[in-house]
Amino acid sequence: MLFDDGNSFENWAETLPRQDSHERHGCACCSALPSLLADQVDDVEQLTQSEHWAARGPAPSEVVDGLWINAKIYTMDQSQRVVDALAIRNGKVLACGHAADLIKAHGDTLQVIDAKGRTILPGFIEPHMHFLPIATIGRLEDVGPYRFSKTADALAHLKSLAATLAPGEWLMGRQFDPSLQTGPDQLTLKELDAVSAVNPVFIYNASLHFAYCNAAALAVAGITKATPDDPASPYGRDALGAPNGVLKGNRAIGSVARHNPAQREYDLAEAALEVCTRANRKGITTFCDQATGMVRGTSEVDIYEALAKSGRMTARLRYSLSYGLAEKWDASDIRYGHGDAQVRAVGWKIVSDGSNQGFSGLQREPYLYKEDTGLAYVAPAVLTEMVRSRTELGWPLVIHANGDLAIDRALDAFEAVVDSGLALNAPCRIEHCSILHDEQIQRIKALGLSPSFLIGHVYYWGHAMRDQVFGEAKAVLLDRTKACEDAGIRWTLHSDEPVTEMGPLRCIENAVTRSLWKEPGQQLAPWEAVSVMAGLRAMTIDAAWQCHSDHEIGSLEPGKWADFVILEQDPMSCPIDAISDIAVLETWLSGRLVFDQSADSAGGALDGLAEVES
Repeated sequence: MLFDDGNSFENWAETLPRQDSHERHGCACCSALPSLLADQVDDVEQLTQSEHWAARGPAPSEVVDGLWINAKIYTMDQSQRVVDALAIRNGKVLACGHAADLIKAHGDTLQVIDAKGRTILPGFIEPHMHFLPIATIGRLEDVGPYRFSKTADALAHLKSLAATLAPGEWLMGRQFDPSLQTGPDQLTLKELDAVSAVNPVFIYNASLHFAYCNAAALAVAGITKATPDDPASPYGRDALGAPNGVLKGNRAIGSVARHNPAQREYDLAEAALEVCTRANRKGITTFCDQATGMVRGTSEVDIYEALAKSGRMTARLRYSLSYGLAEKWDASDIRYGHGDAQVRAVGWKIVSDGSNQGFSGLQREPYLYKEDTGLAYVAPAVLTEMVRSRTELGWPLVIHANGDLAIDRALDAFEAVVDSGLALNAPCRIEHCSILHDEQIQRIKALGLSPSFLIGHVYYWGHAMRDQVFGEAKAVLLDRTKACEDAGIRWTLHSDEPVTEMGPLRCIENAVTRSLWKEPGQQLAPWEAVSVMAGLRAMTIDAAWQCHSDHEIGSLEPGKWADFVILEQDPMSCPIDAISDIAVLETWLSGRLVFDQSADSAGGALDGLAEVES
């Protein structure tokens, strides 16, 4: 498979950061780094055994046959009924309606539970995240903008941690984002040698396509002035040609990171279960991994299924296969719909360009203050053939397209396939779909496609999109939820974690307010703000539909799984700028309690995973 520059897929990640500019990043979703790190651990055999997972995490709670009354229940069904009672039995919804009616019909056989006026919704669905990559990098120390707005504060924190370590012990960090943190554009020996002279210090850039280390780490890795550069993945160097601690691309990063012995002691199973737990804390009962195969290759499906069989999995998993492993997936028995209600294959993921804030999203015209228009990861003819071949095999397509030219090319590919007489396995998706013009919206509608918006682009990077990336005229085309809503197009919101944190209520607030993190009180394209109900649909029933699962989850209707969340406040009636602050009290999966705020300790090991570029 060849891209516009003639490279094969296997080489593309290493070839992206070709120039010395620190500004241009590939998309973190597509970084080969998680796989490179995972290669340091030979644990695939045990990860595909359900017994391995069963030994971790608490035993599942009992299924409750219950009747919740005195609640405000948004069923999210087609009529958007709001009721005050919910009955469940054997892990599925039995009935929704008026409390008096359900007590009369089922009160003798169900446990009656007073919801005390709280709000109940279907369990939230995260339609785009990266399951095992999150688990792989999440254990590292977060030094990103969520925790530290100033790089100096992050460095001071690292220095305090280094003081607690034995000499020679590695200090690993993640999420450094110079686009959102005040300070230098990169971390060199000057900054990191001041953290420690006796401990190797290693920090990942939020994009995962850059990293930074101190002299102690370079020494352990044997990297010197005489070490040759890989042209596709060079070492940063000072004026005299000596390594300056900046590592550009996967090979340079791996040449240092692999010398950390802690990599080989990492327990992926424990970290993956913590991802599920953290999702439950946010009210999430289903998430969709977009690019399965990034960490452990095709064995990831076996890992998923072992996890499901163990009984320790507290969220449903839907997944889209990464196109980079096409030949290996074709040699397997994985087809669309493979799996069951717990774990199922629902899409084929293609990445067509990079990230807008990383100046690698493919644009119709050059970026602000620049001459280039970004990167095409797939040539147009190849993209069309990929869509055609996967459509013939019955796969729903999930195409990552950030820039407006990338969206043009994705639409061209879909149109060519439809015009040839093939029917798409709807819904097919355009992921991020960030810069969207009016005529593209009409093409999306005509094709029956569905966009999923990384709404954190507006909140976290909106000011940068306006002032540094596009200019105001184009920045207002970012994440056009209301325009799609008005056109009758179904759409969803997602976090793309580790790009932004999973947080459905935060996503809803971002879509409803269009506010800017760096400029309190300001909005980006406020006319694109949607209603709270539209936001709720985007994180429940419409997300279920996008994930080809609305027949079983996404709304509270008889026969569907009893996946629901209990909130302390009603998102429909609280101030819109406080939606993200609503407490998740309980999360239920198949009639089992998987999160109880009253019994939960203060956050897990992966809490606070911050922004990276996508």
